[in-house]
Formats: sequence, structure tokens, C-alpha cells
Amino acid sequence: MTKTSKNLFSEIIIEKNLLVAFHDASIQKRFRNIILNFEKNLAENILGLQKNLLNKTYKHGKYYHFRLFDPKEREISAAPFQDRVIHHAICQIMEPIFDRKFIYDSFACRITKGSHKAIKRLQELLRKNIEESKSLSVYALKCDVSKCFPSINHEILLKILNKKIKDENTMRLLKEVISSYESDNKYNELFPPDSHFRTKLPRGIPIGNLTSQLFVNIYLNELDQYIKHQLKIKYYVRYVDDFIILAKNKKMLHQLTEKIRTFLYDKLYLTLHPKKIRISPSHLGIDFLGYLIFKDHIRLRVYNVKAFRKRLRKFQKLYLTDKISQQKIQESITSWLAHAGHADTYNLRKAIFGKPLEAKNQKEIMEFIHSWKRSSGKLNHKPSGQLRLF
Repeated sequence: MTKTSKNLFSEIIIEKNLLVAFHDASIQKRFRNIILNFEKNLAENILGLQKNLLNKTYKHGKYYHFRLFDPKEREISAAPFQDRVIHHAICQIMEPIFDRKFIYDSFACRITKGSHKAIKRLQELLRKNIEESKSLSVYALKCDVSKCFPSINHEILLKILNKKIKDENTMRLLKEVISSYESDNKYNELFPPDSHFRTKLPRGIPIGNLTSQLFVNIYLNELDQYIKHQLKIKYYVRYVDDFIILAKNKKMLHQLTEKIRTFLYDKLYLTLHPKKIRISPSHLGIDFLGYLIFKDHIRLRVYNVKAFRKRLRKFQKLYLTDKISQQKIQESITSWLAHAGHADTYNLRKAIFGKPLEAKNQKEIMEFIHSWKRSSGKLNHKPSGQLRLF
């Protein structure tokens, strides 16, 4: 029998939890002035939020929308700061309760998990599967959900939450947060007129809310449980809406695809992206989260390396004409090195920088940038330690 949580609301709205939520929400620098204004009267604002929640007069504010490219374009919906405080307060209490029910191999937005642990786990499962099958290679099924966040159905999400939460006040608060956003008709052209995406409304949760990360994990945990306990799949890894299944039998993976497609559509009103369903032999590398994963090594995807080299060429030209700061270049290189450091890129980093730099080598990164001007701005100059761009 599923254990339920009946008294969460008092834990969510207690002053201590709201204060921790404020400090966690205030980490976002983008809204610094708004945060400072909130902090000036912190006690009054926290007590005001608590009062509105107790009196059932709390109403979620309107979102501010903007676009990011990371690397593909995404629309981010930012809630007003006081609502972000509420989001953190909710997640601090709810996340530990639901996390205990998640499968081990769900890696997104969970403490002690993350994308880099997901790729290491996939490599570990790949080795086990190859060893078990006594072959040199197995097959990998890769899928993702088409427009996952905009597709999350409000009614289904609330029903899933209500299985665990038997607290009327908490459910009222969750409904207020969930109903504060709808994806409307933004992506209708991607789906048939009679599809669940277009007919099963309201739907959509915003990319930008902390609660959305938790809600997606709770929602797709239904898929995880189906795959692990009904389909009895042993080798499975999920990160948000991307997932991989490993098997020796290619035919079996085609059959699983149809079962998963049907489950997602009928039970969760979600659609597998038709162009992103791939079954490929593992010896060619499994493309997952920006890496190519093999049983004994991990590579960066080719487009990532090409894009980084192109970005460095651009940075070098801008830096030599004083049109970009060293700090911005340094942050970009550090970010890429952190990503590259989780793959077998020793020789690649040595080829690009003259030495196998790591993200922690901040002094060496600064010296590398400074060396551009010391070489008199000649972009094709290649002394020891200089950038191999060509």
C-alpha cells in the first residue's frame, strides 16, 4: 500500500522553511534588484507570504518569458520572486518524499545524481550487458519525449500527486502553481489535430520553475516504474525526457518501442519524438547527453569539439581588438573543460591548448588567453602552448 503524506502544508509554510527557501531562491543573480528589495523587509515579506498561504488567498503571479540557447533554443518562463520562494519551499519538503520512490537510474535534478553520473552509469550498464550477453556489442534504444514540459497534462499530474499527498491545503497550493502556466497553442503545428497534445487540456509546465523539475521527475516516474516493473527491463537510464535501453536483441527493442510509445500516449498523454528514436549497435558509441559512450572509453561528440574550436577562433579575434573581456573567455573555456573532463580527452585538450588543461587550472587558462597578444595577434602562429586552431 502506498504510504501517503497528510500534513505537509504546515511544514511548507513554517517560517524556517520559508527563510531557507528565500536564501536558495536568491542565488539567481538575474533578479538581484528584486531580491534586494525583498530582503529589505524580509521578515515582513516572509510573514506576508505565510499569511496569504494560511488564509488561502495566495495567487501565483504572471511569468516573464525570454529565450536561451543551450545549445538549442528554449523558452524560459521566470516567475515573480515571491513565487520562486514558494517553489523552493514546496520542493524542500516534497522532494525527499518523492525521491525515495524514484528508481536508482533516474538521474536528472536529484541530489547526488546529475548528467555526468548518468553517463558513467550507462557505461557501467553497457559493460555488464556486454559481459552478460557474451558478445562484443549490444544494441541501444535511444528515445526522448517530444516537447515534454509543454505536454505535461495538469489533471494527470495532480492525480499522480494526490496518490501520495492526502493533504487538502497542500494539493490546493500545488494546483495553484500548476495552473499558473499553460503552453497554449505554441507547439500545435508539431502534433496532429486529433492528438492528445491538442485535445487534452490544460497542459504544460514552465521551463524555469524549480517545481517543474520535480514535477517532470514525478510524472516520468510512472514511465520508469512501467519499464522496470512491468516490462522488466534491467538496463535502463533516464535523464529528464531522454532515456536509453540496452539489450542484446534488436527485435526486442523495436517491440519495446511500441509498448513504450503506447504507454506514454495512453497513460501520460506524451508523445515519443518520431525523429529521435534510434536503435544502434553499442560498438559505434551511444550518443547520450553530449557524449559518445563506449564500453571502455567516452568521447565528446564531434559537433561539440568543432563548435568549441570555432568559438575560440572568434574569441581570439575579439580579444585582440579589445572587444571582449578576459573573464568572459575564461568562463567559457572553464565551462568547456569541465564538460570535456568527463570524457577521455587528454590528447584533445593537449592538442588544443598545448597542454591537457583542466577546469581547475585557472592560472594556466589565463596565461593561455594572454599568450594571444604576446604572439602579436597572428592567428596562425603556433609556438609551444599556443592555440591549435588550424
